[in-house]
Amino acid sequence: MMPGDGMSRYDEHEAAGWQQPGDSVGRAAGHRGRRIALIATGALASVVAVALVAGSLFAYVKYRQVYDGIKRVNVTHDLRNRPPADPNSLNILLIGSDTRSGENGAIGGSTGIQGARSDTVMLMHIAPGAHSVDVLSFPRDSVVPILACGAEDGTSGQTAQPGQVEQLNSTFAYGGPGCLWTTLEQTTHIRIDDFIELTFVGFEHVINDLNGVNVCLPAAVDDPMSGLNLTAGFHHIYGAQALAFWRTREDLGEGSDLQRIQRDQFLMAALVQGIEKSGLIRDPAKIASVLDDISSNHYIATDSELNPSRMLQIAEGLRGLSSGSVQFVEVPTQTYAQETAWVQWTSQATALFSAIAHDTRLPAAKPKASAVPSASPVATVSPSAVNVQVLNGSGISGVAATASTDLTSRGFNVVGSGNAASFGYTHSVIQYASAAGLPAGETLKAQLSGVTLEENTSLTPGTLNLILGSSFSQLKAPAAASPSSSASTSNLAQQYGGITGNVDVCHDSNAFAGPDGN
Repeated sequence: MMPGDGMSRYDEHEAAGWQQPGDSVGRAAGHRGRRIALIATGALASVVAVALVAGSLFAYVKYRQVYDGIKRVNVTHDLRNRPPADPNSLNILLIGSDTRSGENGAIGGSTGIQGARSDTVMLMHIAPGAHSVDVLSFPRDSVVPILACGAEDGTSGQTAQPGQVEQLNSTFAYGGPGCLWTTLEQTTHIRIDDFIELTFVGFEHVINDLNGVNVCLPAAVDDPMSGLNLTAGFHHIYGAQALAFWRTREDLGEGSDLQRIQRDQFLMAALVQGIEKSGLIRDPAKIASVLDDISSNHYIATDSELNPSRMLQIAEGLRGLSSGSVQFVEVPTQTYAQETAWVQWTSQATALFSAIAHDTRLPAAKPKASAVPSASPVATVSPSAVNVQVLNGSGISGVAATASTDLTSRGFNVVGSGNAASFGYTHSVIQYASAAGLPAGETLKAQLSGVTLEENTSLTPGTLNLILGSSFSQLKAPAAASPSSSASTSNLAQQYGGITGNVDVCHDSNAFAGPDGN
């Protein structure tokens, strides 16, 4: 059975709960909806990006000829309070859209499914001086704050809801690529330069245009719902089977999206190896052929700023790129306590984002214990373990709501916001119920300037009060990694359990292992 013949079990169970943006959607406990349908296809956008930008003047001219075939979206109205630009690197947001418009409905099934979701979200970081590429995969069920975004690309837009969160793929569904873009910038503090979006059909065409891709399975898989039907061992597959491989989640391994990302990283590595072996990057005619196919058939969308000149700039950074200099890393996560089907980024993810944002280095390993006694470190906890109520103690309009959104984006669990009993606070205060709440208080304190800790035994244990005084303007800027004391971004895959583009694709057994490890 081919992918277009029906919906996967994941589709059947979850698509029915999807509502078109603008409908009434419950947000109990600060969540929007339940797990939204469908595993999408967009990681191929990373390969498309390479194909689009890695040519010569001929490819540039060809691009100008088919430029009108590419859907372009103006996202500038959603971009605000942006991280600083880094002239030494480029960051491209890669989106896999599960839209069912046109031919895509025949592949993924369109009954009862409206709009589009971004079930595949990646960030491709290009460091031109180092001739390296890092691809970060964001789980689609990552929780992010609900920010204000205008209507865009057929979506209704959304209003800000301070202290509440949604899944990352809902951000795209309700606000379009610009909303996804600004949300990632605000939460990761990585400056994004452009986006590329690919559809189901676009995925299949690119795979076919690249003459297929290699995959390797430790055991046979026959999933009639997704259409994946392969024996154990090494296979060279084309569009339809590659899409089925990309989408299959349930009844394979642990059935998790996180494990699916691991399998897809091996597929992307195989694509990079195939491109390297075929010499595509050095073949302007082939690049032009791939470009012509996906653009003339409207399978791809980009932001309006991704013009031919920008693509040539990216191409310059990719010259001499080898598969070994491409790294694939999944953003570190942990289960989100309020909804166990969702995940939230860990403090390790914050360090990863900082390294990418500054195109610099990762935090150094902890030094060995010294024989000289030192002061005891201040006890802290993970931001996700900090429950905090944010209160306006100054009377300045909107200050508690803004702080709530910012704290949520940094992983804190904001349980509510409102006004303090008095507007007479000059300096901010963090109140905790007992000594057991001090580690949480210290963790929160690190985010602000001029704040004091105060015990208040009338508080509910386990929850902090943050009272914002008139001297508060914003949270502290996230600490940047120190180049002098950290390792290079060249070892991201090793540090974060990822893979490089030259990996043996048959070393992927962990990506297929079940709960018992088999």
